[in-house]
Amino acid sequence: MSDVIAHRYDYDQAYLSGILREVKTIAMVGASADKTKFSYGVLRVLHETGYDMIPVNPNPRVTEIRGLKVYRSLAEIDRPVDMVEVFRPKEELYGIAEQAIAIGAKVLWGQIGVYDDRAAALAEEAGLKVVMDRCPKIELFRPFWKPRLDLKI
Repeated sequence: MSDVIAHRYDYDQAYLSGILREVKTIAMVGASADKTKFSYGVLRVLHETGYDMIPVNPNPRVTEIRGLKVYRSLAEIDRPVDMVEVFRPKEELYGIAEQAIAIGAKVLWGQIGVYDDRAAALAEEAGLKVVMDRCPKIELFRPFWKPRLDLKI
């Protein structure tokens, strides 16, 4: 869409760490009960770090992940959500952005590979902070990881 300005993907570290400090409740759209899936690992680490994680998965056979109740959709969640984290194909991000706005989320976060400039613009116009094509698990620990470029290979 030509009238949409490309969303910036090179986020300031203070912006990312501020979001991760402020949010408490994270709804993960595309959460998986399969321990080999990346979404499971991210959910596990964020949950163990202290975030109130809400798995969202439309499969009726998946009723709980890591002891957490699974919701079929964002609209089904019965408590406030600070951040919607998206582990779905980028083509679904716009619709998820609409749902995140409808439930009053404060942040829309697209996992690595999940980005859509139209979805970002929609969410930002509604007052949400937006992060796309990033992993909150990686960003959470980035301040503690300092590369040693002086080491010999």
